Amino acid sequence: MINNRKAFIVGLKSYKLSNREKNFLQKHRPWGVILFSRNINTIQQTKNLTNNIKKIFKDKKYPILIDQEGGRVNRLNRIISFDNLTSEYFGNLFEKDKMKLNIIYKLFVDKTAFLLKLIGANINTVPVLDLRVHGSSNIIGNRSFSKNKNTVSKMGDLCIKLFHENSIGTIIKHIPGHGLAKVDSHNFTPIIKKSVKYLDKNDFYPFKNKKSFFAMTGHVVYEKLDKTNTVTHSKKIINYIRKVIGFKNILISDDLSMKSLKENIKINTIKCFKAGCNLALHCNGNFKEMEIVANNSPLISSFIIKKTSQFYKILS
Repeated sequence: MINNRKAFIVGLKSYKLSNREKNFLQKHRPWGVILFSRNINTIQQTKNLTNNIKKIFKDKKYPILIDQEGGRVNRLNRIISFDNLTSEYFGNLFEKDKMKLNIIYKLFVDKTAFLLKLIGANINTVPVLDLRVHGSSNIIGNRSFSKNKNTVSKMGDLCIKLFHENSIGTIIKHIPGHGLAKVDSHNFTPIIKKSVKYLDKNDFYPFKNKKSFFAMTGHVVYEKLDKTNTVTHSKKIINYIRKVIGFKNILISDDLSMKSLKENIKINTIKCFKAGCNLALHCNGNFKEMEIVANNSPLISSFIIKKTSQFYKILS
């Protein structure tokens, strides 16, 4: 059922599948689809959209992703507001009152998962394991649990565990850490100059020993590991993620249409696979770009098939 798919994830334009998109999904068979606010108007409409996608693949467990962090990253904003429920809020609660945190955070994850299942999504791109760093770009900001690496790591473990118990997969991001980035990688390329020793002890620390089935790379340059390539395009850093940080599951690129990546969409796609990403992510729903990503993505490997099957086992 899984094996004839291609190793990419794609976004769609609107509230329902156009004929063009339907044909695209039938022809190119992406591994998964990601939803944004532009795809979500009501629960029933979104459920119809995801059902139609799953019908194409004849797979009730077909991977449907969403960025539903809470706070300002809330794709369900037409359905519910999560404005005050930021990761930072939960991180602060963890540091002040663990018992209260355990009750409130479980409620938050249970309700989020309930809504995701209602609309037909089964993977949430959380937790953000980037550290909160004073003076960095606000693109992470209160999406981070804390400046304290132990708080971030423990909150990450709790987040993954609770979503898994609710039959929702998670994607740790942005591996191996985006916290020190002084600019927003949607628009510019962040360059981080800290020593590997410092990074290993701090920014990379929360990503270690995580039980998530998926991780998303950051479009960040770590000068001391690779002078020229962002993580997404760096064989050296992906090797480091595998060997030193020890992440053994599916590695997904961040969105290939982000401006941090300096090449055209074709080269961005080819380079992410050459570097060792398992799946390429393309989000903006631009049809021309989607075609290019699809045509330059390989069929999924036996590794992806094996790991996807493991993920499917947690789905109810």
